[in-house]
Amino acid sequence: MRPLGWALPPTAPGWPARLVEDSLVLRPIEVSDGPAWTATRQRNAVWLQPWEATVPPGGDARPTSFRQLVGRLRRAGREGTTMPFVIELEGRLVGQVTVNNIVRGSALFASVGYWLDQGVAGRGVMPRAVAMVIDHCFTAGRLHRIEICVRPENTNSLRVVEKLGLREVGYAPRFLHIDGAWRDHRVFAITAEEVPEGLLARVREG
Repeated sequence: MRPLGWALPPTAPGWPARLVEDSLVLRPIEVSDGPAWTATRQRNAVWLQPWEATVPPGGDARPTSFRQLVGRLRRAGREGTTMPFVIELEGRLVGQVTVNNIVRGSALFASVGYWLDQGVAGRGVMPRAVAMVIDHCFTAGRLHRIEICVRPENTNSLRVVEKLGLREVGYAPRFLHIDGAWRDHRVFAITAEEVPEGLLARVREG
């Protein structure tokens, strides 16, 4: 018989998780998000297309349905390689922040990617959301370094890393297959030691 208060251990450090700040909520993606997620993506198709990851020739096929996408992300979450958050603002799904390529061992490293509904752009949603996720990675997630890679042409995403105060640490030619071709990226990073009070506190201070 299980002792009182016994519970299964988390599948991976820091996951699953629900992060809340006022009307901004980040939580695990769910199959039930399908209609809202699909409608948001379709409404923002032109806005998002230049920055969308694509499959290069000979690459692995991407999920063909939202259910398959969620299944893949949830498996990766259980395995500890991904933290797939959706962003809710005032109860409405408006985007996504995903912690990718989590490496343990001597690295304790991950990368972060994100997208946002154009209708709420310019309201400071994404800097706050990314800051919340990075703070979570440095605390409950037990990671040490987070990297964000941005196409030089993506001025909106560059403003996010600027507001977060991430250092530019490199340049990666033909780094990711985006919008049908291999694209160069600027590389930004931050370590836990740089934000002992938390990255969200830095964003709040402006």
